[in-house]
Amino acid sequence: MHLQKTRRRRGLLLTPQGLKKLQTAKSKAEIGENSGNRYTLEALNERTGLSVDTLMKIFACELGVDKQTLKYCFQAFNLVLEQSDYGFPESQQQDEVLGTNLPVVETAPEIPEGQVPLDSAFYLERPPIEIDCYKAILQPGALIRIKAPRRMGKTSLMSRILQSATKDGYRTVYLSFQLADKAIFQDLNKFLRWFCASISLGLQVQNQLTDYWDELFGSKISSKIYFEQYLLAKITSPIVLGLDDVDMLFQYPDLADDFFGLLRAWHEEAKNREIWKKLRLVVAHATEVYIPLNVNKSPFNVGFPVELKSLNREQVKALAERYGLNCSQPALEQLLALVSGQPYLVRLAFYYLWQQGVTLEQFLSTALSANGIYREHLQQQLWNLQQNPDLMAAFAEIVKAAKPVELPLEQAFKLQSMGLVHLSGNQATSSCQLYAKYFGRFLSNQQALTI
Repeated sequence: MHLQKTRRRRGLLLTPQGLKKLQTAKSKAEIGENSGNRYTLEALNERTGLSVDTLMKIFACELGVDKQTLKYCFQAFNLVLEQSDYGFPESQQQDEVLGTNLPVVETAPEIPEGQVPLDSAFYLERPPIEIDCYKAILQPGALIRIKAPRRMGKTSLMSRILQSATKDGYRTVYLSFQLADKAIFQDLNKFLRWFCASISLGLQVQNQLTDYWDELFGSKISSKIYFEQYLLAKITSPIVLGLDDVDMLFQYPDLADDFFGLLRAWHEEAKNREIWKKLRLVVAHATEVYIPLNVNKSPFNVGFPVELKSLNREQVKALAERYGLNCSQPALEQLLALVSGQPYLVRLAFYYLWQQGVTLEQFLSTALSANGIYREHLQQQLWNLQQNPDLMAAFAEIVKAAKPVELPLEQAFKLQSMGLVHLSGNQATSSCQLYAKYFGRFLSNQQALTI
């Protein structure tokens, strides 16, 4: 029999008791720590790590938030969130009294693929990362570096940084290097012309490359002239460039050396010249830099670094609540062990539970089956490895080994970028049970076929 779908809860509101408790603690903090002055929303934002919009929801008690958010707010004032401090909206309680016993649907969860939409209720903030980034991008000549393996949330974070900058009146451009044809990467002049033209398109200004490009000076000076005398001069507000998948350039070491050196030079210009203070950069990459770059010309050792980690127990539990799932703690622990908190794999599991109306225990019993929800993802990872026999051999060694395996750095970083391994130095272990079990089974079958 097909179970009825579990639907997403509206969220939690503070009870009158919980609100009074929080406001009393806030008042005491204002007297003791803020000379009796009331905290502004901006000050509360700094204290709690929660966005201004979220804080307004909490104190207004009109729109629900998740339990973890309330915990963060309470902890900021040395309070413990108790069950009597929060509850569900009345309309939701009425649904349960009427016998549906199901949370009310506002919007269905989106299919977990690519960036989490900006308006999604299923984006899980990882305080204080978002707030720190929103502040960092306001600094003249800012450079934010986001590093994490694939499908860990880099693009989702970048899009929110750009959105925050837009709200502050900045002009923003998102550019993924996956959009460039392979031929573009073969020639620096062609690449920089494509880059400048793409930024012009993103800013919705006319392409004026022919007026500013001077072959006598070369492409690096020409691109600097184009930004300095045209783009930055024409647009009065700061410009934020979100450059995604920049590690694609690692495959072209000479091009990468020139382009990354250029980004570093532009960042350094902001220390001396007013016009370059208007340029802000957000750079995302999936792996450590495994090509030789001059330390004084690299953008990967300056600016504000952000490294996205896997979700922890509390975050996985908070995400389950957003999907309206009532999962037992032992089952959540099993899921955490299976996928090690990798955001995409967790979201995929919760979406399946929401869509199919099954329990987490039922899901876990079939997760590794031939028709399991992770089937396509695992097959894609297998295909990626098969395109590079050296990586396949290296990962096979890791799966078979009972202890960490030492790998050449380039192989280690590439496997890490795929999300397949955890690294301690260049000592590699499988990043989660899911990969270890799937590839262990695959390699055993392959070996059996050759006997």
